[in-house]
Amino acid sequence: MILKHVLVLSAYLFCIGIYGLITSRNMVRALMCLELILNAVNINFVTFSAFFDNPQLKGDIFSIFVVAIAAAEAAIGLAIVSSIYRNRKSTHINQSNLLNN
Repeated sequence: MILKHVLVLSAYLFCIGIYGLITSRNMVRALMCLELILNAVNINFVTFSAFFDNPQLKGDIFSIFVVAIAAAEAAIGLAIVSSIYRNRKSTHINQSNLLNN
């Protein structure tokens, strides 16, 4: 495993996630782009943990915590999206403030 290739892959995924998060109008697509960003971070954690092979670095454990947080974020985010869709029949981000009514 070459460190440079994995870091380029991670940076590529991170940039795709940021671009999609900024330009997305759909909430589901924004959540998927947020998951891409978190997966890019996980790749970095695991790569540096395997590359340095130091017992003090626990990148694998951090990545498990990030996956758990991402699962909770996806569950809560999809619950909010389904609630907005049920009320407004649309998942556009610019209509998310209409839930306050």
